[in-house]
Amino acid sequence: MATLKGKTLLITGSSRGIGKAIGLAAARDGANVVITGKSSVPNPKLPGTIFTAAEEIERAGGKALALPLDVREEAQIAEAVARTVERFGGIDVLVNNASAIFLAGTVETPAKRWDLMHQVNARGTFLCSQACIPHLAKAENPHILNLSPPLQMKARWFAPHVAYTIAKFGMSMCVLGMAEELRERRIAVNALWPRTVIDTAALNLLGGDELARHARKPDVVADAARLILLRDSRSCTGNFFVDDEVLRAEGVADLSRYAAVPGNELVTDFFVDPA
Repeated sequence: MATLKGKTLLITGSSRGIGKAIGLAAARDGANVVITGKSSVPNPKLPGTIFTAAEEIERAGGKALALPLDVREEAQIAEAVARTVERFGGIDVLVNNASAIFLAGTVETPAKRWDLMHQVNARGTFLCSQACIPHLAKAENPHILNLSPPLQMKARWFAPHVAYTIAKFGMSMCVLGMAEELRERRIAVNALWPRTVIDTAALNLLGGDELARHARKPDVVADAARLILLRDSRSCTGNFFVDDEVLRAEGVADLSRYAAVPGNELVTDFFVDPA
């Protein structure tokens, strides 16, 4: 059975939540996982740092490298990529997970929030991909995976939060373009998005504990990501995957174990229709 053993994954925004869960899924295979993020010191509002996440990666069976990284800073990206290659000899997978969110209408969205979301989401994804491509091109089965939604140009996805939607769709447009651009270099570029809201610290800040009770665990996205990254990069590219569809395609029929609270009705995430 194929695994990610010995593969090197650089995951942005991976000190907690979905990014860390993907790292742990790879670590259980014996992968090398580079944990990055701005959380290098404890934050009373958000649990975990890149260093505590790296410790979890090691305990799960992987090899970890914790690197401070603000994806808005081009020099920091270059440094993170260089240190990854120095430590592990190359890069097999880039997961663009780092993201900023501000859910508000046009009048209520300050310019600084627009700038933050676009600098982190679209620009950060573009620059991290750009920096990793030369190394991915040397890998046996290279993948770029963006945590971004299917490109559904429907007004209902834009109207409540135009700025956020444009920023997230910017990540998805990177998939659309780079998948075709990098096809001859055998580098797969795909997107992955959850069907339901996911129980993370960020969700609790946005919707409180009550919304989290109607969510799935980050493991559902992580397990789907692992399955995508095991696929042949030459044929699996340019896709906009939804987590439960990936799992069901691989024979996982019962998804109840992913529920944050078993039996509770699940709330569908933005940008996708209910299953």
